[in-house]
Amino acid sequence: MTSSDAAGLLVPSYGSRTLADVLPAVGAALGVDAGYPPVELALPDAPAYVVLLVDGMGAELIRSHRDHAPYLHAMLTRAGDDGLGTCGVPSTTATSLTSLGTGLPPGAHGVVGFTSRIPEGQGPKPGTLLNALQWNPDKLEPERWQPHETAFDRLGRAGVVTSVVSKREYAGSGLTRSAQRGASYVGADHVGERVAAAVAGSSYSPSLTYVYDNELDWTGHRFGVDSPAWRQQLISIDAQVEQLREALPPAVRLLVTADHGMVDATGPEDRVDVDEVEGLRDGVALLGGEARLRHVYVAPGAAEDVRETWAAQLGHRATVLLREDAVARGWFGAVEDRVLPRLGDVVVAATGSVGLFSSVDFSYETRLVGLHGSLTPTEMRVPLLLD
Repeated sequence: MTSSDAAGLLVPSYGSRTLADVLPAVGAALGVDAGYPPVELALPDAPAYVVLLVDGMGAELIRSHRDHAPYLHAMLTRAGDDGLGTCGVPSTTATSLTSLGTGLPPGAHGVVGFTSRIPEGQGPKPGTLLNALQWNPDKLEPERWQPHETAFDRLGRAGVVTSVVSKREYAGSGLTRSAQRGASYVGADHVGERVAAAVAGSSYSPSLTYVYDNELDWTGHRFGVDSPAWRQQLISIDAQVEQLREALPPAVRLLVTADHGMVDATGPEDRVDVDEVEGLRDGVALLGGEARLRHVYVAPGAAEDVRETWAAQLGHRATVLLREDAVARGWFGAVEDRVLPRLGDVVVAATGSVGLFSSVDFSYETRLVGLHGSLTPTEMRVPLLLD
């Protein structure tokens, strides 16, 4: 399913059991041909599927919080390795939701991080950053940035009734259009609305209803996964999953997954401000990504010097690779030509619980406790739980 490198980073095996394989596998289980090649992930046949994605609920976090998530923990225990998958790289929401929604790895769909460079000829203001959650700057068309059909497009053409259940504020957003176009959108801000919408969507056959919940992720960023607030939110999620299962007809299958896990960066040794470390901004034209995986865009001809400097200064706290080496290791899957310049000339993946902050460019990140984006098992392993 995956492979680990010398630094303990978990490299996904695309086409096996990643988020990109979930909806193609659902299509096969619904008995339709959506045009995807076969994937290793095999799901039981059913007339309807509900896929619930809980933002930030990594599999390792479920394992370590059995008292706060007894229902989910029991599902994970029963499933064993069959209940595990991985997200893509970076392990971040925008990338993961697009992988799930398109059935493609990041190197194909091109949403390669929370922030990434707009290359020349791919949108207004080339050389600036696209924020894939806020989708700025204006006028950058999601359908141009991510031109592939989504899995909802393909499944709908094959006769599947598809719907997306998520917060009202996300309707029509750039990320929604990139990852979920082709499905009907149901705005639902509260648990009761989400459960009711899932039940309604699953009344069709064949059907796929995708439900998204982001509250656990928000709580983890603000307070950390080792906080009473996060544990209370997990208790609520666990109850929501059980409630959803009880509300659905027995023939409908519920698949619970997540977009990534999370680690807490709390100690001073875990919080590196790259603007305060000698040499780390030398030769750097633009800094992107996020605190656990940085895309470093450099001046012409400076890539190797920048890589050497970052590797020397960060030591064991990060794996620092040239873009071509990260691609060769399979971090992003097969990378299309248009996507290549969106990746950093140097890619920096934090290890342990280290955060690579920038007080100059991303001051808001310095206020976060819980982080994700890198390739540690805690961030990469996601549940694939069937009920």
